[in-house]
Amino acid sequence: MGIALIAHGGAGKWRPGSDDDALAGLTAAVEAGRRVLAAGGSSLDAVCATVVALEDNPIYNAGTGAVLNFDGFCELDACVMESREARAGAVSGLQRARNPILVARKVMEETDHVMLTGDGAQRFARVMGFPDHDPITPERRADWFDKRNRLDEVLGKHALRMRRFLQDHPEYAGGTVGAAAVDSRGVLAAATSTGGVTLKMVGRVGDSPVPGAGNYACARVAASATGTGEFVLRSLATRAIAERVERGECLATAMEAVLEGLGRDYDADVGLISVDAAGTPVARHRTRDMPHAWFAGDGPVAARMRT
Repeated sequence: MGIALIAHGGAGKWRPGSDDDALAGLTAAVEAGRRVLAAGGSSLDAVCATVVALEDNPIYNAGTGAVLNFDGFCELDACVMESREARAGAVSGLQRARNPILVARKVMEETDHVMLTGDGAQRFARVMGFPDHDPITPERRADWFDKRNRLDEVLGKHALRMRRFLQDHPEYAGGTVGAAAVDSRGVLAAATSTGGVTLKMVGRVGDSPVPGAGNYACARVAASATGTGEFVLRSLATRAIAERVERGECLATAMEAVLEGLGRDYDADVGLISVDAAGTPVARHRTRDMPHAWFAGDGPVAARMRT
């Protein structure tokens, strides 16, 4: 069977001049996953290698360099899922970890649970031997101070303006990173990691760590979502893609239908990546930007800022 992998660096509005860095980082991450698959490795190993590379790159909103919540610290979410036995593992609200995606994988492989959260997730990471790591970068700290000050100016006595302000300035939101792959044995896997939304309420959990919402893998398709997590969570977007493929739709048609529904029902700023069992990678988004990179079979790695 053919191998394929696709990854994204977050849907939204990237800052002017950042395209080259975003695409270079994604290309390197996909190359890391490709090496795993080309050597006969598993799709699970490949998506984890890809996401680890993105978590370690501070320009993305995952792992080191993730955005800060309203109180000024990181709460990291991640999920892995594999089509074999529909295995999944996830963490949410992890504050001190370099690679949340690897902690999520350990939840899947070493426990009877699917998700651990908050202090429990942090304790589990320590028990599993993951070193204590502060993911906050000086750039994110400075960015947080700036945004808090601007938000205070906008709010004043009119807290209802907050939603409009964030809609008008999507660069204030966060992004997400994710990958989906199929290996030479036909096993599919997906991995998604995020710092969530800038200035989110403490304790907020979005779609990324929830199987079927921000991350999903089954025998037909693997998918990762990015964008406004509440809408992805309410629509179970990645599972919706799989259901359409299972009913006989091609992957591209299924993704377009799910995006159309998200637009119609929520006017959601969302992006999706998927790969099917035949090794077809597809990306679609309703935002200005969604840097993504992919390869299929023996083909080269390609990268684009928008579809």
